[in-house]
Amino acid sequence: MKFIGPHVSAGGGVENAPLNAHQVGAKAFALFTKNQRQWMAPPLKAENIDKFKENCANYGFSPDYILPHDSYLINLGHPQHEGLLKSRNAFLDEMQRCEQLGLKLLNFHPGSHLNQISLEECLDRVAESINIALDKTENVTAVIENTAGQGSNVGFRFEHLAHIIDKVEDKSRVGVCLDTCHTYSAGYDIKDEEKYVGVFKNFDKIVGNKYLKGIHLNDTKKELGSRVDRHDNIGKGLFGLDFFRRFINDSLFENMPIILETPDETLWKDEIALLYSFIE
Repeated sequence: MKFIGPHVSAGGGVENAPLNAHQVGAKAFALFTKNQRQWMAPPLKAENIDKFKENCANYGFSPDYILPHDSYLINLGHPQHEGLLKSRNAFLDEMQRCEQLGLKLLNFHPGSHLNQISLEECLDRVAESINIALDKTENVTAVIENTAGQGSNVGFRFEHLAHIIDKVEDKSRVGVCLDTCHTYSAGYDIKDEEKYVGVFKNFDKIVGNKYLKGIHLNDTKKELGSRVDRHDNIGKGLFGLDFFRRFINDSLFENMPIILETPDETLWKDEIALLYSFIE
């Protein structure tokens, strides 16, 4: 079964996120558990936590299909001690918020070497950061999102993801979220039908399908291998609707959150309905 939904607003309190998801016909959703552009945020209040859980139950949202995203400020591979410590503390706070909300997953961008340390050293720091957070939390899986490879970002090659996972001590609590736009921009041709099959065989060989915990399903504004991250709405970008028909009928993506991060949220309800209509 496919569980599709967008990254919804949690404005006014995290308890509003499941309401916003329900209104667009979602069966899954993503959210920020705090302001994504600030380092610090007030702790979650008991009433917000209780109402979030109540609303999820009322609208049929299981924690298995909710994929929260951490702050954009966090860089778990930061080359400088102060920036690394700040990021690690913020990431731990995000993991703990997920614990409080009864959520099982936390999606994050792995980080950036900022051209100050080697790629390998940056990946090692990301893994160490994950180990620190996992050691201080329970029941939440750290889900690494592949990147488009903009600037000095790491995580745009499957080998980068495998390197991080290899260094994570508790492999039962680490996973991957593949973003379709990022994957294509990083140079993996998932648009071409034959190459699509090869890309995901390659992912299984290098990383392992057992680590795939979620999807960000986005169209793309930029060409293959551009290393530029520019999402587009479903069918409005370069992929074409045949890609989305093929994707939505692929058994690889059963029973995991499939999250839309498409830019025009007024289209979300129609996009979700369209994707479900493709299921054969």
